[in-house]
Parts: sequence; structure tokens; C-alpha cells
Amino acid sequence: MTPDRTDPEGAIARAAKAYSNWGRWGEDDVLGTLNFLDEAKRREGAALIRRGVSFSLSQRFDIDGPQKGWRRRTNPVHTMLDTGTDAALGNQGLPHGIGGADDVIAMPLQCSTQWDGLGHIFDHGKAWNGRPSDQVVTSDGDLVTGIEHMAPHVAGRGVLLDVGRVAGEGGELPDGFAVTEEHLTATAEAHGVTVGRGDLVLVRTGQLARVRREGWGDYAGGPAPGLSFTTAGWLHGTEIAAIATDTWGFEVRPNEFEHAFQPLHQVAIPHLGLLIGEMWDLEALADDCADDGRYEFWLTAAPLPITGAVGSPVNPIAVK
Repeated sequence: MTPDRTDPEGAIARAAKAYSNWGRWGEDDVLGTLNFLDEAKRREGAALIRRGVSFSLSQRFDIDGPQKGWRRRTNPVHTMLDTGTDAALGNQGLPHGIGGADDVIAMPLQCSTQWDGLGHIFDHGKAWNGRPSDQVVTSDGDLVTGIEHMAPHVAGRGVLLDVGRVAGEGGELPDGFAVTEEHLTATAEAHGVTVGRGDLVLVRTGQLARVRREGWGDYAGGPAPGLSFTTAGWLHGTEIAAIATDTWGFEVRPNEFEHAFQPLHQVAIPHLGLLIGEMWDLEALADDCADDGRYEFWLTAAPLPITGAVGSPVNPIAVK
């Protein structure tokens, strides 16, 4: 059912009520849908490793990334603290000819391939599990659902839904293309895979391939293909553990309402407790899946255990 474009507030409220997971895992829960990813699901995922070929699903972290400063998000700034030049000049103060190099990086945690933590988005001042947002995330960080809690858990059965190949032209969806539940289920059927409880789902739109050819443009925050707001029920009903896309914002942009900003985030993170990944590089994996016809694999994608963080860079590894 297509929501009323003029009433984002009402649509968000109805979806939040219908698909809430508040209290499902107790009042103290800090994992959300990662609770669906249990030991049996990890064994299932590990059994998918046959060839031993691995794929990094991360974009690069460097100054040439897509960020343009919105909400103070910049590209990574990499600075050397010690170099080979310092070593050659002998000014490092180290004995018997040993030298070395050290470096530092400064970057927003959401500037490249990343997870959105449960403290990243609120709905009317409520964070995940109904907690008041001002008691969850303060200037000291996320005091309750910091992403460090998720660090041991994000490893299991990965499933690629290459909607770009199934529903697009030339393997890519155009900007503004809303990926519906029907697109997701048709893609799974075309790939011969099921999607269910505890899965780590990757949705490829092909947008990243396009901007790699044409330049970043408005990749960071501009028009993009992505999930329709109407997929909230599918995200809830499938009981997936996490979902990630190759786009900046996960959901379709422009959003499907007038005067709205990321309404699906407003339901999925604080109400479903869903772990959302963005800006993942799915190109090499998608090519391999198209070649061998297998769209399920072992996936490990642990966030950095940055205490109190509401997001984290990640280098996801898919193994087939």
C-alpha cells in the first residue's frame, strides 16, 4: 500500500506501532535484531564456505571519498607521524638502525563503509526500546547502546539480493527507484535463495558502480535508489539480523513523502532495532555470485568496538 505522500508523520507512527520490537528481548536489550543471529545461524553460515574465496565489501577510506561536509561529515584525513624519511635521517632516536613509520587518521565514523548503531536515530525523542534519547546519547557518547556491544555478534549467513541486476537496466537502478518488498522477494526467487531469521542481507542497487564511472556527484545525500518506506513490514517480518546497501542512505532518495527526511530510518532503527549498513562495495561479490549462481555466503562484519559510538567503520568480509 502506497503511503500518503502528504502525511509522513502519520505513516511513521503507524509503521512504528505495527512493527515495534520494543520489549521483545527485555527492557535492558542493547542488540536489537542481532538477537536473531544465534549460534545455529552462524554454523549455517560457516557451512557455506566451499571455495575459500573472500571479498572485502568496503570502500576505501581516504580523502577522495564522497563526503561534502553535510552535518560536518568529511572524508578521512590521513597523516603520517613517522616516515621512512625520518628513519633515513636518523632522527627517530632509535638504536641499532631500526626505523619505522606510524600514522593517524581523523574521520567521522559514518564517512565511508559503516554500520548505523542503535543510538544513531531517534523517533520523537525515543531511542531503541523506548528509552529517552537524552538518557541514551549524551556528549559522553551512547551510554546504553554503544556500538561496542555489537562487536562480537555480526558474523553469520550473508545473502546478496542484487536488485540492480534483476530489476534494473545494465545491472543498475536509476536514482529515485524505490525498492519494494515485491522487488526483494522477486530478486530472492531469481537468485534461488531464501531470506529469513538471523540473516545478514545485502542489497545491491548498482549506484556505486555508476558513481565510480561518472564521479561522486551527489552520492552523499543526493538522489539514489534504495528501499521503499513500504518495506518496513518486510524488514520486520523476515526477522533479519541486519541489512546493508551500496548507497549513502539505505532508503530511496528523494524520500517518498513531501517534506520528509529518512523516514524508514525513523522506524527501522529506534523501533525495529535493526542494524543498517551503508556505502558497502558489493561489486566484486555480485560479479562472483552472478558467475557461480550462489548468492549466500559466510559474512563477518564486526564494527570497531568504539566505546559509546553510534556508528562504526567496517571492512566486511564475505567468504564463499
